[in-house]
Amino acid sequence: MSTLLVRNAAVVATMDDERREIADGGLFARDGWIEQVGPTDQLPATADEILDARNHVVLPGLINTHHHLYQTLTRAIPAAQDAGLFDWLKTLYPIWARMTAADVFVSTQVGLAELALSGCTTAFDHLYLFPNDARLDDEIEAAGTVGIRLHASRGSMSLGESEGGLPPDSVVESEASILDDTRRVIESHHDSGRGAMVRIVVAPCSPFSVTSAGMRESAELARQYGVHLHTHLAETIDEHDFCLEMFGLPPLAYAESVNWAGPDVWFAHAVHIDEPGVQWMAATGTGAAHCPSSNMRLASGIAPVRSYLQAGVRLGLGVDGSASNDGSHLLGEVRQAMLLSRLAASPTLEGGPLLAARTALEVATRGGAEVLGRDDIGSLAPGMAADLIAIDLQSLNYAGALHDPIAAVAFCQPGTVDYSFVHGRRIVDQGRLTTLELEPVIESHNEAARRLVNG
Repeated sequence: MSTLLVRNAAVVATMDDERREIADGGLFARDGWIEQVGPTDQLPATADEILDARNHVVLPGLINTHHHLYQTLTRAIPAAQDAGLFDWLKTLYPIWARMTAADVFVSTQVGLAELALSGCTTAFDHLYLFPNDARLDDEIEAAGTVGIRLHASRGSMSLGESEGGLPPDSVVESEASILDDTRRVIESHHDSGRGAMVRIVVAPCSPFSVTSAGMRESAELARQYGVHLHTHLAETIDEHDFCLEMFGLPPLAYAESVNWAGPDVWFAHAVHIDEPGVQWMAATGTGAAHCPSSNMRLASGIAPVRSYLQAGVRLGLGVDGSASNDGSHLLGEVRQAMLLSRLAASPTLEGGPLLAARTALEVATRGGAEVLGRDDIGSLAPGMAADLIAIDLQSLNYAGALHDPIAAVAFCQPGTVDYSFVHGRRIVDQGRLTTLELEPVIESHNEAARRLVNG
């Protein structure tokens, strides 16, 4: 049995039920599970591994609730730099159609490494096209080399251009093959237990790329196996118009018509949701992944984050695909979410107070855990997994910001976290990834990106 002791932290932001902030604090964990959290002088004096977190803020590991790891291969493509969602997708679909299993593997390593260095300890990824020999198994195997928790989705597209959908027919699959492979990956990889490193999510891509039958059948399959459901919804006005023309319903009503509602469902983006829609999501327990940088990059709009929080909608943060964000920095997304929400309205306007730093951090920790349906991560408390990060307050980024170290983590320009532990295992040490040698991975990734884009 191995033990971990973190001690002498300037402050521990527990995000526990009491939202305790413990000065000169730390925690003690055994075999990846937290046993004690409190002031340093109340913790055991010894352990197999000790981290002296002096001058550091310690937080729960951040949780990413929406990403497309494969898109690290197509960042900053010139033809897609200034496009809205639909034109952006049409530009990139033919490039993504060239992907192989090796491309999925190396892009997963790059994206998860970025996330880990930015404080993420659990990531959801939405992989929804499987060209050539690519399989979800390639992503899961690659995640094991990085060491953070993965919620991997067996995504899908079944509505091609010939049937009125957005993607070319070359990248869509039949519903029968989608459902068969979804069963296979759930039975092969899904772990429903506490502390799970891999879980599977059923995730048809979007209303404009999946048939209504595919949405219904995916929901039925997910509920047979007790796994969660995810899709893009209400991201843009184009999507809203598509749903009205194709289905005769706006996006949220369409989702309800195909049985996509409930605590096992969360939507990516959910930008164009009115107040009745917000209340419906709260009443049904349906969650959302807020992706501020991507929504800005594609000019999609500003999600009603403060309305979601006031209504009690389950809300997490997502960096989204690295071709619509061009980065995978989850702590940076915390800052972006806080600032973008403030742009949406002033304190005197309807919608309540501005989004506070601590609230943004809570969305990225407890909120993400709730969205993913986990009761073992998202806070630092006895019985929770030892997923935590530590950030050095003596670094240049935080100079002059020590009046409120926890708020500084959100307000100041973020860098790499100094330490990260996943289930008690040190994944980042003094700002460097411990699990993977990055230089050859980056070289292989750049070669793959050149091949994909150049055809």
